[in-house]
Amino acid sequence: MALPPISAKIPVAAIAKSDADRLAWLRLARSRRVGPATFIRLVREHGSAAAGLAALPDLAAASGVSSYQSFSHAQAEAEISAGHKTGARLLCLGEADYPPLLATIPDPPPVIWAIGDVTLAKRPNVALVGARNASSLGVRMAAKLATGLGEAQYCVASGLARGIDTACHKAALETGTIAVLAGGIDCIYPAENTRLAEQIMTEGLVLSEAPMGTAPQARHFPRRNRIISGLSLGVVVIEGAAKSGSLITARDALDQGREVMAVPGNPMDARASGCNILIRDGAALIRNAGDIIETLGQIEQTELPLGPEPDKTPMPTPKGLPAQILLLLGPTPQAEDTLIREIGLPTQQVLDAFLDLELSGKLARHAGGMVALAV
Repeated sequence: MALPPISAKIPVAAIAKSDADRLAWLRLARSRRVGPATFIRLVREHGSAAAGLAALPDLAAASGVSSYQSFSHAQAEAEISAGHKTGARLLCLGEADYPPLLATIPDPPPVIWAIGDVTLAKRPNVALVGARNASSLGVRMAAKLATGLGEAQYCVASGLARGIDTACHKAALETGTIAVLAGGIDCIYPAENTRLAEQIMTEGLVLSEAPMGTAPQARHFPRRNRIISGLSLGVVVIEGAAKSGSLITARDALDQGREVMAVPGNPMDARASGCNILIRDGAALIRNAGDIIETLGQIEQTELPLGPEPDKTPMPTPKGLPAQILLLLGPTPQAEDTLIREIGLPTQQVLDAFLDLELSGKLARHAGGMVALAV
């Protein structure tokens, strides 16, 4: 993919080159009512972040906003100090280590915090996203795709959420993975993924455009999603409902000119509805990592198996064994023995729970020792 020159957004003379420049960039980026598009316009019109910052009060007054105060020098210094204590680096748009593909989207973050190997963002990246309440099949498929992409020298980007994101990050730890957070880079969410986040910080890369100390809220996730797709050559949705964050990421990818791909699923499973809609509307149908590579057209398709293989990573146990079993099941029948191995509890205990779910009409048995959600 040919990248436009960064000067199309930020004049070369305005690119941050010193700590003083980065302080001015952070102050302007954090000032009230200054989003990415406004930031870029101010820097282009005034020649630098410092000059744009100086012009803000008069511009606000002309717009009818009195007593406007920009993000202060002390506030910016405090955030930079907090970032350094966490081991994070502040990357400014246009700097050499700023993710190059991300710089090309319509609204790139002017500043972004990074912990880990920043060179991973310069490698070919593929975003793998999907449901938090993923099925067992979805989790295994996610891990298989991430493993196959890693073997083909692709880096895997995702959002560190439960379910699909977690499976992708774990499978790609050794070959390269990027986690993009919705909150501050020092606020890991969900908390159960703290250990995984620490591993990614050591072996991969963690990014966040949010200020240090920001607890993630619902409104932060759509903005985070545009970064996941913006880092990547394409987005693969593995499981996602028709109205889900995964579909928002897919729409962002389309707006950014990225490839959109999806793994098909059972029409009776709501978790697959978004994927099936995407395929109906023209997204590439994905069966394995080779399909992704072929769609992207970056390197020759390698020989990879068509089906997912069992994910050997232990699943976290939700409250109550029946709830865990229902979370792993979908309308597509799965082998009872496979589920018992994944759950990791004594066989008889799991079989008793299967029986309780069957009697309550929530689980259906099929020929060959297969079980599924009752439809």
